[in-house]
Amino acid sequence: MRRKDRIRCLAGIMLGVALSAAGCGKTPAKDTDSVEDQRVAVSEAERNEAERKEDQTGAETGFPSQMPSFSAKDLDGNTVTEDIFAEKDLTVVNIWGTFCNPCVAEMPELGEWAASMPDNVQIIGLIVDIAGDEDTKHHNLAVTITEKAGAEFTHIIANEDLDPVMRWIVGVPTTLFVDKEGNLVGEPVVGADVDGYKTFVEEYLNGL
Repeated sequence: MRRKDRIRCLAGIMLGVALSAAGCGKTPAKDTDSVEDQRVAVSEAERNEAERKEDQTGAETGFPSQMPSFSAKDLDGNTVTEDIFAEKDLTVVNIWGTFCNPCVAEMPELGEWAASMPDNVQIIGLIVDIAGDEDTKHHNLAVTITEKAGAEFTHIIANEDLDPVMRWIVGVPTTLFVDKEGNLVGEPVVGADVDGYKTFVEEYLNGL
């Protein structure tokens, strides 16, 4: 399954869960229900919840706290590793796709911001929908988008090395913040919100 399709599917799953939860109100017990029947129902629910938690034992249950080690290509064919984070005090990681209109729409503003950032901050793009070296269609589209927008910062093509983070991304754009040790700081920003990105960066730098 392509990374783009997987992200769309995940978003659909999350929406389905939310809708299901919204439709599952507590149904009043019928007059014919006995107290014992209600106790059995509660016990069964508690048992199901315990089994669900047991099934999660040993599995990841939250967003990772650090970027993984990786080796990936940028749009120019250069190899980029996790060492890129050590170059600055803070890195803004904008996760985007060529199919995503809000991602494309915010790209010119990101390009302007990148050019005016302080020396200890950088922004990189992480593209989700280029399926390997042979996917010239999406690669060329990504190049066209970034060049037209003047977004001249580094854009990395996401690969399996980045899956420990990418598996948690349910929609794009999603923006992460990474310190020079590769730790994820703050909360991910889901959706196009350049002002929100800027606010976090300013507050973070003021706290250094």
